[in-house]
Amino acid sequence: MPPTVSTFGGCSLMLTPGSVTRSVPVHVAACGSVPPAVTDDGRELLVVAAWLHDIGYSPAVRDAGSQQVDGAAHLEREGYPERLCALVAHHSAASYEVAERGLGDRLARWERERSPVADALWTADMTTGPGGQRMSYPERLDEILERYEPDSAVARAMTTARTSIEAAIDRTTRHLERARLS
Repeated sequence: MPPTVSTFGGCSLMLTPGSVTRSVPVHVAACGSVPPAVTDDGRELLVVAAWLHDIGYSPAVRDAGSQQVDGAAHLEREGYPERLCALVAHHSAASYEVAERGLGDRLARWERERSPVADALWTADMTTGPGGQRMSYPERLDEILERYEPDSAVARAMTTARTSIEAAIDRTTRHLERARLS
């Protein structure tokens, strides 16, 4: 499969086979079903954020030890728009995990966006499994907690963040319902 090249915010985005996890295309597909929950100007940003939100897992960009912070810092170095960097930095209640790792000062570089776009990104991420399968949020949380040791930063953060994540998913669901009714 040849690389896919696109542009966003004046930057080229090249996706090559193996450059994204199996779940990313499903995140993007989930975002494709969410656009009625976001304004026209947020749709492209949502899809790009879905593609790039886990880029910090790449060994090539690892630095601080937080995939959210590492991904946002990488995108910032590459010249991507600030808003995209902030969405990546704060996706799926990242502040809880970053705090567990003692990296809150690094995350503070990007302001957390509270918007339908951010909520839709969290919703797509928290309702898609690591193999790309769609799942409910309770199923996804169970999957995460089974994958990580109970005393790990991820498990502690995901348990603490549950209410925040559920609220983002609920807001996205309400936006979608209003869009369907209008």
